[in-house]
Amino acid sequence: MTNLTYSLLVPLDNLTESLMFLAHFMGDIHQPLHVGFAADEGGNTIAIRWYKRKTNLHHVWDVSIIETAKKDFYKNNLNTMIESIKKNITDEWAHDVDAWETCNKKRVTCALEYASESITISCKNAYKDVEQDSTLGDEYFLSRRPIVEKRIAQAGLRLAALLNKIFDPTIHHPTSRLQIE
Repeated sequence: MTNLTYSLLVPLDNLTESLMFLAHFMGDIHQPLHVGFAADEGGNTIAIRWYKRKTNLHHVWDVSIIETAKKDFYKNNLNTMIESIKKNITDEWAHDVDAWETCNKKRVTCALEYASESITISCKNAYKDVEQDSTLGDEYFLSRRPIVEKRIAQAGLRLAALLNKIFDPTIHHPTSRLQIE
C-alpha cells in the first residue's frame, strides 16, 4: 500500500491504476479474512453452508453477509445500504471516527494497524463458532453484519483521509502530520 501511495505522488505513474489499486487494497485490508490464517487460505478452504447454499467462509465475509444485509435490511437497494452506513459514521460510530483516522505510527497508510485490527476481528468473530461443513444462518449473520458494515465504513473513511492527505496536504485532519515511509 505504501508503494501505491507513493506512486500517486509521482506524476509519471499511471494515476488511475494507482488509485484503483489503492482503493482495492484499502477495502481488502479491512476484510478480516484477507489477513486470516494461511493454513486455511483466509477461510477459503473452510467449506460451510450459508443458510442453504454451499460456499466457504471467505466468500461469506467477501460477499454473502453484504448481499444478505442488502436483501433483508435494505430492500435490495445498494444506495440505501450505503446511506445507512454513512449515517452511522455521523451517528452511531461518531465517537470512534477520530480514532479511525489516526494510527500509532506516523505513516500515511497505517497498513499494519489496519491489518492488525482485521486479524483480531478474524479470530474473535469470523472464525468463532465455525467448523468445516457447518451451517451458518441468522445467528451468525445478525452478529457479524454490524462488524462488516463498520469495516466498510472504516475503509471508506480511511481511504478518503488518505486521498485528502495525498492530494491536498494543507487539509488539516489527524493524518496531516504523517510521513510516507
